[in-house]
Amino acid sequence: MENMKFEDAIKKLEEIAKELESGELGLDESVSKFEEGMKISKNCTKMLNEAEKRINILINNDGDIEEESFVSEE
Repeated sequence: MENMKFEDAIKKLEEIAKELESGELGLDESVSKFEEGMKISKNCTKMLNEAEKRINILINNDGDIEEESFVSEE
């Protein structure tokens, strides 16, 4: 699951959500699917946080290039 691409993980989360919303799963299967979804969601959050750390905006300032963090500090 950790080797899953972000886009694939999102698709899997959508599938799990549809299954849970259908109401056709038993309690045990619903809980199992929910746990799987939570693990995937946690992994997606980790991937997004790692990507956010790598993102930098290059700004051309009078011919010089400066790096500025993409993340705004609030």
